[in-house]
Amino acid sequence: MAENAANNAAPSLNALAQYCKDFSFENPNAPRSLQQQTEGPQINLQVNVNAKQLAEADFEIDLTLEGDAKIGGKDVLFAFELTYSGVFRIQNIPQEQLHPVVMIECPRLLFPFARQMVADAVRNGGFPPLYIDPIDFVALYRQRAAEVQGQQENGAGQTLS
Repeated sequence: MAENAANNAAPSLNALAQYCKDFSFENPNAPRSLQQQTEGPQINLQVNVNAKQLAEADFEIDLTLEGDAKIGGKDVLFAFELTYSGVFRIQNIPQEQLHPVVMIECPRLLFPFARQMVADAVRNGGFPPLYIDPIDFVALYRQRAAEVQGQQENGAGQTLS
């Protein structure tokens, strides 16, 4: 009876904790980099999501944002790397839907906090705040899944001698 009630329980996703795991901001050419620039900087951004299962229903999610701003493609104005993490409890989600929830919904909940940390660090570094555009975690998930599938297909046709 109790098992039946657990099976009929509503799906839930709860953030148990969130925290900055690693953060670095560099302004390597200050104070020269703070002078008025004749052209706008080129902003580069890389996003990565990693997950680790801590317990049956608990997962640690790492959202890593790594980026820089360059003038002329070479002079670095600033660079940053942030790993913002959270521990999430995920219950009553079917097994086939668990991976997308972990890799899409959890980082989507972490992103606004990570975005604000980057904006504040860039502003505190002497530049206008960098507000990272919203990230489509569904598209990112699909892209990574296609990359993994492509690697598996390429690896399946190779033989080792």
